[in-house]
Amino acid sequence: MSPAKLTTSRLSALICFSLAAVTLALYWPITRHDFISLDDQQYITKNVHVQAGLTWPGIVWAFQSTDAANWHPLTWISHMADCQLYGLNPAGHHLTNILFHVANTLLLFLLLKNLTGALWRSAFVAALFAWHPLHVESVAWASERKDVLSTFFWMLTLIAYTRFVEESKVQNLKSKVFYVLALLAFVCGLMSKPMVVTLPFILLLIDFWPLGRISIQNSKFKIQNLSKLLSEKIPFFALATAASIVTYLAQGANGATWSLSALSIHVRISNALLSYLRYISKTFWPSNLAVIYPYQEHLPIVAMIGAALLLPVWTGLIFARARQNPYLLTGWLWFLGTLVPVIGLVQVGAQSMADRYMYIPSIGLFILVVWGLDEFFAAWPQKQKFAAFIGTAALGGCLICTSLQLKYWQNSVTLLTHTVEVTTDNYTACNFLGAAFEEAGFKEEAFALYTESVRIESHFPHSQFNLGVALLNKNHPDEAAQHLAIAAKLVPNDAVIRYRYGEALIESGKLNDAAIEFSEALRLNPAFPEAHLDLGVILAGQNQTTQAIFHFAEAVRLQPNNPDARFNFGLALLNNHQPAEAEIQFSEELKLTPDETKAHFRLAQALQQQNKLPGAVVHYREALRLTPDFPEAKTALDHILSANPGLKSANDSTPPADSGKLLP
Repeated sequence: MSPAKLTTSRLSALICFSLAAVTLALYWPITRHDFISLDDQQYITKNVHVQAGLTWPGIVWAFQSTDAANWHPLTWISHMADCQLYGLNPAGHHLTNILFHVANTLLLFLLLKNLTGALWRSAFVAALFAWHPLHVESVAWASERKDVLSTFFWMLTLIAYTRFVEESKVQNLKSKVFYVLALLAFVCGLMSKPMVVTLPFILLLIDFWPLGRISIQNSKFKIQNLSKLLSEKIPFFALATAASIVTYLAQGANGATWSLSALSIHVRISNALLSYLRYISKTFWPSNLAVIYPYQEHLPIVAMIGAALLLPVWTGLIFARARQNPYLLTGWLWFLGTLVPVIGLVQVGAQSMADRYMYIPSIGLFILVVWGLDEFFAAWPQKQKFAAFIGTAALGGCLICTSLQLKYWQNSVTLLTHTVEVTTDNYTACNFLGAAFEEAGFKEEAFALYTESVRIESHFPHSQFNLGVALLNKNHPDEAAQHLAIAAKLVPNDAVIRYRYGEALIESGKLNDAAIEFSEALRLNPAFPEAHLDLGVILAGQNQTTQAIFHFAEAVRLQPNNPDARFNFGLALLNNHQPAEAEIQFSEELKLTPDETKAHFRLAQALQQQNKLPGAVVHYREALRLTPDFPEAKTALDHILSANPGLKSANDSTPPADSGKLLP
């Protein structure tokens, strides 16, 4: 090995070490941060499949599930692995995100260095990627594991593909191996986050630059071996198409596209064009970063016209320079193309844009700027000093801004309070900040934020639902029902919303309407114990005993430790002249709540109907001990004792063996 080569290798190793060390130190504070209420509950803290750790049933669920409006089994499995290792300690989950971000940084550096041979430019792009504040969201947010995980496989796919291209020059077995590895890595990326569907287009871009498999002659594209280049990508495009279809179906089935019908294609196109400019702006001047950017239906006309003109003009100029400066075209189309799935043409959710969406697209802008500036100042004698000064200032600014941005991610309240402060009319953030305050016990502050969210946007189902529940808890069922009805209309296939709407209707005395909502909730989710219980109560009150017994039985099956379900099931059985079966339910209830007066009284009735009088006496006496002013129990007890004088001296505290109940 030559000294020069050895020096380059050592320098590369030193750069890798520096990138890893600084990135790890920069993001280390998030290991002391909490989970947040946005998505972390669905992905981790309230997901029973994930909390169980790595189990075979959990892995099967991960491949079958479209929870969180996506099919990303590897993301679920990675969260399961974290729970297996760290439980629900957020430090471990955050650390895994940091390690993936470090790995992505190093893979990006090695990819660019091997493709271009430009050591310092590759290092600078990797440093921008590692330390840019736009990427805080992808790393500091535990449930955004899908960003860092999918990018890890994105980088592996590109590295394997470039090795395939290199080895295919001599058509050896290695080329086939690397091609298969590239496909496998791409599949893993798709199973981590479907946003990587644009990767086949990126393969064509790097075919142009820096691989040079596509050349331009006389200002026209001349593609060498066109059929070969396209046939290479057919499996990648086929996988991307399949993943796109699955994702669209999953998002539709989970209600993630709730706002699609409310937004015209004109509004979505306008927002998409403007968002491209906003992403560029925040890349160069990352101020007022927020976890939620509200969607604006009435966009500034001047801004829309500017975006509609600037983007095509810039694209045209870059195409015109493609022969002389091919990196401009690759970088620009990398940025434009990788944002297409999330730019809002198919609107998912209420956000107009998101910092996390720039995790991969920003690489294109970084390449464009770094290689562009290097060539622009190529003939300047002071180029190296200038580059060192500008580079140091840019990276120093990134480190400072990222450190400040990380502080907002300490918990839900700090994050969402900052978001409300730096955005305008952010009804989504108001709603989620209200939920964070409510979880912290600040009910009035939460109620005010829910109200403000609904005032800003009445068609946002989450705030309508939360305000409705808050009003229900404040004992305003009629007002609660109004808001819950709106939420149910906006998201008709949500079982929880239909159930809560039914609760409000019960409190308003509209039992028949409530029964309809509970039935609908059960149609959407048959394994909904609370809906079974409440529907059973209504049916029992309407003397539809057989149907009530069915729903009570389901409630007990789904929640065997619910004393209310046990009591109502027992009471329905007792009223249906099934005292032996009722005895079982009341006995099980008393194991859960030994001092429940009504359970002792009803158990005594069930025993009395079976002529188990000693046990009945014990439980009537226990009911009277707990509630001395209980005339029904006293009358029943006196009746038994007057007809059976021998039971008067029975031990009050120890029931006979045939009593049907062993007191705790």
